[in-house]
Amino acid sequence: MTVSDIIEQFILDCIGSGSEINISRNQLAEHFNCVPSQINYVLSTRFGLENGFITESRRGGGGSITIIKIQTQSNDYITELLRNENITAVSYMKCGQIVSRLLNDGILTDRESMLILSAVSDRALLVDDKIKDGVRARIFKSMLAQLVRCEQK
Repeated sequence: MTVSDIIEQFILDCIGSGSEINISRNQLAEHFNCVPSQINYVLSTRFGLENGFITESRRGGGGSITIIKIQTQSNDYITELLRNENITAVSYMKCGQIVSRLLNDGILTDRESMLILSAVSDRALLVDDKIKDGVRARIFKSMLAQLVRCEQK
């Protein structure tokens, strides 16, 4: 188990069944005997919107961090993803994280998740590497939007 895994598990344990925690970046770094940038790495890779979290960071005074667990209600999570203008390019790995979250929360079925991942795979996207992640993002968002439309019927 890596330090990142241990830090992630610690934060998840702190959140527990609650919906948010407020922690100090420096205190967390001291607790795990690591540099604050290691905490930043864990937050950015494991506690982003695609993983079902909103992370708010405040500079100064030890770097206060608020981590909010998004409570998924039906398609609210998908709708929030679709509203996120930052998803203009997305890697296959990031798609996999989002699909895994949707599957674990019971929003997607096994079949739907396999179809989505197949459609956005590198094998299916035989386009120039410079535009591949942009094409993947458009396909991915289109599929998610269609799932929301189907659910609303």
